[in-house]
Amino acid sequence: MGTQLILPHRCTRYLALPLKLCGDLGQVLFHPFHLRDEESIIRSMKYSNVVINLVGRDYPTKNFSMSDVNVEGCRTLARLAKQCNVERFIHMSSLNVENPTPMILPGGSEVLKTKWQGECAVKEEFPEATIIRPSVVYGQEDHFMTYYLSAIRRTWRNIPLWKKGKETEKQPVHVSDVAAGIAAIATNPRTAGKTYQFVGPRRYTLETLIRWFYDIACHGYEDVGYDVSELKTNLLFRLQVAANGAVHHVFPLSRLTWDILERDHTSDKVIPSLPTLEDLGIVPINMESQIPWEVRPYKFYDFYTEELGEIIQPKPPQTVPLR
Repeated sequence: MGTQLILPHRCTRYLALPLKLCGDLGQVLFHPFHLRDEESIIRSMKYSNVVINLVGRDYPTKNFSMSDVNVEGCRTLARLAKQCNVERFIHMSSLNVENPTPMILPGGSEVLKTKWQGECAVKEEFPEATIIRPSVVYGQEDHFMTYYLSAIRRTWRNIPLWKKGKETEKQPVHVSDVAAGIAAIATNPRTAGKTYQFVGPRRYTLETLIRWFYDIACHGYEDVGYDVSELKTNLLFRLQVAANGAVHHVFPLSRLTWDILERDHTSDKVIPSLPTLEDLGIVPINMESQIPWEVRPYKFYDFYTEELGEIIQPKPPQTVPLR
C-alpha cells in the first residue's frame, strides 16, 4: 500500500527532467488522470491507503470554472477515494474560507467561496477527511514573493496595494513546513477528521512585507525608487487588471485578476479552536531567516558585485500582534 499524491496536470511537464526520486523503482509511480474521467482517477488511487489532494484553481479557464475544480472536482476525488477503500484523505484548502469580509469586490472572493464549498463537499463524501488550511505559502518559485517582485505586479516603480497594504495582515508559512505538516498528518491516524491551520510564527502587514522584499531586491539602496501605492487610485494598474481579466478565461497571461487581488488583501484569520503546525510537533520557520536567501535570485542590478560590508542589509519588518 502507498500514498497517492493528486497533483494538477501542469506538474506532469516536469516528469521528463532527470530528477532523483525519493523512492526506488516501483515505489513512486505516476498516473495521468482527468477530473472528468473517473476511471483514470480510480486507476491512480486504487492501490493507495492515503490520498493527498493538492488539486486547486484560483482562476477559471475555458475548460474548467473554479467551482468545477475546487468543489465538484474535490467532491469526485473524495467520493472515489471512499469507493476505493482509501483509509485517509487529506484535502488542501485555504485559510480565510470561513466568512471572509469583502474588500475590493462587493461579493467577496470566488476563490475563498469555492474553497469553502470544496471543504463541505469533501466532508460529505469522506467524513474522516483531514482538512489543511494554509496561509500564503512562500518558497522558491512561489506565488507570493515572485508574484510581487515581478514586473506584472507593479506599474513603473509602484507596487499597488489595497489601502497601501496597511490593513492587510498575513502570517506566511514556508513550503518546507507545509510539507512537514502534510507528512505528519499522513502518518498520524489521530488527525483524521480534523481541520488544521498552517500559518507562520509571526504576523506582518502586507505593506511591510512588500517593502522588505524590494529593499532586499534593490541591494539595500533606499534611493532606487520602488514604493507602495494606493490600488484604488492607480488607474493604469486597474486598466491592466481589467484587460487581463477580459481574456483570462481564454488566454491566462498572468495571475492578475480582481478575484486574486481580493483574496490576497484578505487578512489572515486564525481560529483559536483549530489546531496548527505546533500541534503536530512542528516549529514553523520564521521569515527573517529565509527571505534574504529566497529573494536573492530576483535581485535587481545583479550585474554589480558589491564589496564585503559595502551594503547594509535591510532591517526585518516589524511584526504585529498575533490574533
